[in-house]
Amino acid sequence: MKIALFPGSFDPITIAHVDILKRSLPLFDKIIVGIGLNSSKQGFLAADKREEIVRAVFADDANIEIQTYEGLTVDFCKKINATYMVRGIRSVADFEYERAIAQINQTMMPEVETIFVLSKPEYSAISSTIVRDILRNGGDVSSFLPKEAIPYL
Repeated sequence: MKIALFPGSFDPITIAHVDILKRSLPLFDKIIVGIGLNSSKQGFLAADKREEIVRAVFADDANIEIQTYEGLTVDFCKKINATYMVRGIRSVADFEYERAIAQINQTMMPEVETIFVLSKPEYSAISSTIVRDILRNGGDVSSFLPKEAIPYL
């Protein structure tokens, strides 16, 4: 069984995340959305709220699972038997950052292959960071989030 991990903070999940995941689905038997929790960071949305939103977004997708995790992503890959990791790339800066992480992960766990999926041009400016800033300032984020996420915000 080809299992992939799609890790991220998903704080909040955006339409760009959803697009990357949906386009990756045909490549794998199962994709686990791993909501990474960092105890040293205060998230915008609580971990349980992020998980609830992601579950709502993918409620109809039988080959997508949602789990939260703490610690190293490669350790979580071992725990869930994932041999692939899916990462979205919006820009050259994303590529450089993700390449470095993928190379370190490859050294730490050679059996996990990172798959980069390029963002569609219309989604390349969308990031959770920008969406959080809009939310903090009372702006309308409905163009950037999956419709299932809106009631939670």
